[in-house]
Amino acid sequence: MKQSTFHVAIIMDGNGRWATRRGLPRLEGHRRGADSVRCAMEAAPSLAITDLTVYAFSSDNWKRPQTEVSGLMSLFAEYLRKEAARCRGDGVRLTVIGRRDRLAPELQRLIGETETVTAAGSRLHFRIAVDYSARDTLLRAARACARSGRWTEADFGAELPAPDVDLVIRTAGEKRLSDFLLWECAYAEFVFLDKTWPEFDSADLAGAVSEFQRRTRRFGALPAA
Repeated sequence: MKQSTFHVAIIMDGNGRWATRRGLPRLEGHRRGADSVRCAMEAAPSLAITDLTVYAFSSDNWKRPQTEVSGLMSLFAEYLRKEAARCRGDGVRLTVIGRRDRLAPELQRLIGETETVTAAGSRLHFRIAVDYSARDTLLRAARACARSGRWTEADFGAELPAPDVDLVIRTAGEKRLSDFLLWECAYAEFVFLDKTWPEFDSADLAGAVSEFQRRTRRFGALPAA
């Protein structure tokens, strides 16, 4: 079934493996992965993708070695400094979802500045999930609904940071959600790729979208006669 506009979420796996196989530091894999993020952002609007959300750093990733975590946070800050003006020029709104209280103050400041600078972007809404846990997000939404006394599905969804997801892409042969957008992915279609994230390019995104467009989404109903 062809769909005119939709939300794509990407779980970017395999950065470290890509680097290790080449005898490079793991952080170099994450750096190359940032190039694939730029590639996906540039290709998305031409594929009718209005919302693109990428899973950059989960709340469980704090368990990784401190050197890698520090390197990832430095790389994220570098990415924001480079991308803010470019996103603004390209009509891309960039927002960050997930907890911010555990991030360094300077990184929190950069996030706020980038969101402000790109707020008018209407060509693509690009979300980066950092220190993100869907379970934690759902608990926060439930507490907000409890405070307001409004408990409809629409009320609950309004407390979440992203709209319903249509297509999930996961790289490097992994086949699970890993605490990512659990509510929003209730009726999402999935495309799994064996290639690692640094190898991902615009043709891969177009291929996943093409496969998605060939599927019939019934949302629990019977297909039309």
